[in-house]
Amino acid sequence: MTKFTESASWSKLMAHSAELPHMRSMFESDPQRFEKMSISACGLFLDYSKNRANDDTLKLLFSLAEESNLTAKINAMFNGEIINNTEKRAVLHTALRANDDQTIIVDGVNIVPEIKQTQAKMAEFVDAVTSGQWKGYSGKTITDIVAIGIGGSFLGPKIVTQALRPYWNKALNCHFVANVDASSLCEKLRLINPETTLFVMSSKSFGTQETLTNTLSAKEWFLNNGGTQDDVAKHFVAVTSNVAKATEFGMDADNIFPMWDWVGGRYSLWSAIGLPIALLVGMDNFYALLEGAKEMDDHFLNAPLESNMPVIMGLFSLLYGNFYNAQSHVVLTYDHYLRGLPAYFQQLDMESNGKSVTIDGAEVDYSTGPVIWGGEGTNGQHAYHQLIHQGTALIPADFILPLQSHNPLGEHHVQLASNCFGQTQAMMQGRTYDEALAELSASKLSDDEKTLIAKHKVMQGNKPSNTILMDKLTPSTLGALIALYEHRTFVQGAIWDINSFDQWGVELGKILGNDVLEKLQADTDSCELDASSNGLINKFRATHI
Repeated sequence: MTKFTESASWSKLMAHSAELPHMRSMFESDPQRFEKMSISACGLFLDYSKNRANDDTLKLLFSLAEESNLTAKINAMFNGEIINNTEKRAVLHTALRANDDQTIIVDGVNIVPEIKQTQAKMAEFVDAVTSGQWKGYSGKTITDIVAIGIGGSFLGPKIVTQALRPYWNKALNCHFVANVDASSLCEKLRLINPETTLFVMSSKSFGTQETLTNTLSAKEWFLNNGGTQDDVAKHFVAVTSNVAKATEFGMDADNIFPMWDWVGGRYSLWSAIGLPIALLVGMDNFYALLEGAKEMDDHFLNAPLESNMPVIMGLFSLLYGNFYNAQSHVVLTYDHYLRGLPAYFQQLDMESNGKSVTIDGAEVDYSTGPVIWGGEGTNGQHAYHQLIHQGTALIPADFILPLQSHNPLGEHHVQLASNCFGQTQAMMQGRTYDEALAELSASKLSDDEKTLIAKHKVMQGNKPSNTILMDKLTPSTLGALIALYEHRTFVQGAIWDINSFDQWGVELGKILGNDVLEKLQADTDSCELDASSNGLINKFRATHI
């Protein structure tokens, strides 16, 4: 048994969760349920009334959080304590959103001035590029940004720039490259002109295999298409800790932006890793993104657990994973610009909480991180929503909708909203056999056919969901939304007593990948690994010798 499963609230929740009535009946018995189970914070509105919960459920969940010392753990993160115990690091992505007058100490040093200096350096650089002052080697202004990275150095900036498309500088285009598959880079290179392209390479070590390979190939393309080694500094900049490697590559030391150990990759878009975001939407909008996240930080840090949006969402996700055996969680966006957000939350949650030992190294005896997936809600309604509504697995859902569109056109947005709200209603109430049979009463089907089809039309309902609304998708509301999910992820990890900030599974893949690379490039066939790996390596070598 672990601390989690030994807690008083665990056993009570286990018994309580089996006794809860259907959500449909809970709505029928309490007309005020929506008002009681909704909350506004930081430009976001959360309706959590369509969850399998009553007042007693909430009390037990909050008791579980208190028994897990959640408040103390939240304070420890914001105070810069070493909560990433396996790597002996503070976890301070929240410091990147700090006010100028805040003091946040790491290793005896206030890190806020360095953060602000980096932001000022970013602002100066962004202004130089977007004003046209920055020129390529032929004297032309920059028209295209190619951002090269992987993991958090790639996905965060890509998803945020995609989400903020209405705020783009119309004179710039942006292209993201992460996959080491040459096709990814080559397709981007076909779209750009070396005279007017700026490459932004993001790698803490300046040695991440995929990122370095793509950057070296981009440089070779640049040199083969009119650029010289002396011109590299005008077209390549880096976000890295390895200044020596970057300058050796040909980058100007003034155009190298820092990274810090106290920021994990999947939490890094708020740092200089967000340089592509700032270039595309401008520093004012980048600052607004930070401010929205800062508002959510303050809410998370200061609001009581009972009215704390990230805490509420984290506890419900934990409820379904640990007490209803839900193995996945779907995120459904009802806004085209937010279509990539589920992939970002997928990395955030699964890389953070895909763990099987506690902070002290004990094996867990309960489920931890669920599979996060999703996409655009309207498209999903014609595909995987079938599984959500009538499949055998319980799949909790988050629905996200801006109340106003950036592109108002006829009845499009009201239809979008009707789909969103209709899906949450259908998940909650379902359809009984009697209701299905009544719907078929006027048809010309035989009684036997009606009976059969009615059985196929039954939906159990009682499928939980959260609905998140915002007036409009802006840099500020997007910042708050992303920070909400960051903190929701933290809440679950804190209660599960796992380290949400290391990623040894990812590291193992990198190590073994480098080992395999050596064997693929060796002079002889591989015979040192398992039979399958040896066979695959040798088969690949046979086509490249």
